[in-house]
Amino acid sequence: MVFLTDLRKHNRIVKSINQTEGYLTTQVAFSYFEKGDQSLTMSEKSQWGSKLGFILASAGSVIGLGSVWKFPYMTAANGGGGFLLIFLISTILIGFPLLLAEFALGRSAGVSAIKTFGKLGKNNKYNFIGWIGAFALFILLSFYSVIGGWILVYLGIEFGKLFQLGGTGDYAQLFTSIISNPAIALVAQAAFILLNIFIVSRGVQKGIERASKVMMPLLFIIFVVIIGRSLSLPNAMEGVLYFLKPDFSKLTSAGLLYALGQSFFALSLGVTVMLTYASYLDKKTNLVQSGISIVAMNISISIMAGLAIFQARSPFNIQSEGGPSLLFIVLPQLFDKMPFGTIFYVLFLFATVTSSVVMLEINVGNITNQDNSKRAKWSVILGILTFVFGIPSVLSYGVMADVHIFGKTFFDAMDFLVSNLLMPFGALYLSLFTGYIFKKALAMEELHLDERAWKQGLFQVWLFLLRFFVSSFQSSSLWSSLPNLCNQKGLE
Repeated sequence: MVFLTDLRKHNRIVKSINQTEGYLTTQVAFSYFEKGDQSLTMSEKSQWGSKLGFILASAGSVIGLGSVWKFPYMTAANGGGGFLLIFLISTILIGFPLLLAEFALGRSAGVSAIKTFGKLGKNNKYNFIGWIGAFALFILLSFYSVIGGWILVYLGIEFGKLFQLGGTGDYAQLFTSIISNPAIALVAQAAFILLNIFIVSRGVQKGIERASKVMMPLLFIIFVVIIGRSLSLPNAMEGVLYFLKPDFSKLTSAGLLYALGQSFFALSLGVTVMLTYASYLDKKTNLVQSGISIVAMNISISIMAGLAIFQARSPFNIQSEGGPSLLFIVLPQLFDKMPFGTIFYVLFLFATVTSSVVMLEINVGNITNQDNSKRAKWSVILGILTFVFGIPSVLSYGVMADVHIFGKTFFDAMDFLVSNLLMPFGALYLSLFTGYIFKKALAMEELHLDERAWKQGLFQVWLFLLRFFVSSFQSSSLWSSLPNLCNQKGLE
């Protein structure tokens, strides 16, 4: 799930819903429809059509722009292979245990993310954990869609439908003209959100699963093509060696913290994404095996992105050209020198869409409680609300460039709120809930770790990591974010 630290309040909907079956009137705030404990029929409830669809959709949700621009940039700035090694270890000790926790909670409850914690904890006071994820994903999509819109514009330019570069190849000027033009940026953002609405409104099987089965294999194929082409460039092996060879002398404390954080950021943990996807699963699917597959795919894409970019660009240039400048200025210049350069923009679009659809899907599920009969309507409503809330992020590079919240533009402030506060808070409470409140017997049953003694031993290791290691890291992550916030001014 992947975050844009280089780039850089909440609408409430309150409505009364009369449920004729139970004569219950429920008050709704933004993303919470109560449907009591009424069960939905198989045709009404959202479900995955296959285990493969679940794995590909889950992997797609975590493979986003962070894998393409942030991971290579941070690797280059923090000792190459040394950073990569820390990331791999922390993924096993932090990311994977938390991923299994979300899987177990989601499938065991089988309801929306917000209702999961109240149901399993037998007290609705725990539902605030689901609310953290709901708010985080709503805010995240509001500014993530801005980036998605920029990618659509670039793709349109490549196909010659919107602009002509006039042979100058001045991508820095082009990028500046796009982000500073409200009309272009807003139309592009709206188009990107419409694409997400279309996919999510079609449902889990016909929308998200079908799209993931097409986009994820193509994503891997495109990366293979990029790596193969990059190998033919001058000094390609120099970049490969820099990427893989550890140099711990260049691994800063900030880089170490990011490598640890990337282990759960890269898996979209702490905001109930994986929890919701697991709630669509049948009881036969092995969660541990599925989790291993998803983690392996995420690591593979991150490494492939690093190999492709390091081969094509000097590691020293990557250190100073990370983030949006790498994606929208540096890499397009390289694409111009390669045949079929359009394929790269298609890759970026796939990486963005596979992540963004889940941001909309989770809150559609929260509102409808996974009732497909309401899916289309609320996909549109939430899409519109996301667009409206995202307007200040679009204007952060234009008329609102001088408006700051705690020293940050609106875009950057929303990014900080999600990445540095909401996600770590969500992950902390989720790990504590699973470690101390979620019944052990249910967790063992969901993870299929209750059959033999050695499996029960693995369960105890998993529980220990959640209770102490994962929760301690999340607390440290939150603590490290406070000075950055407190040292800034308020609204300017």
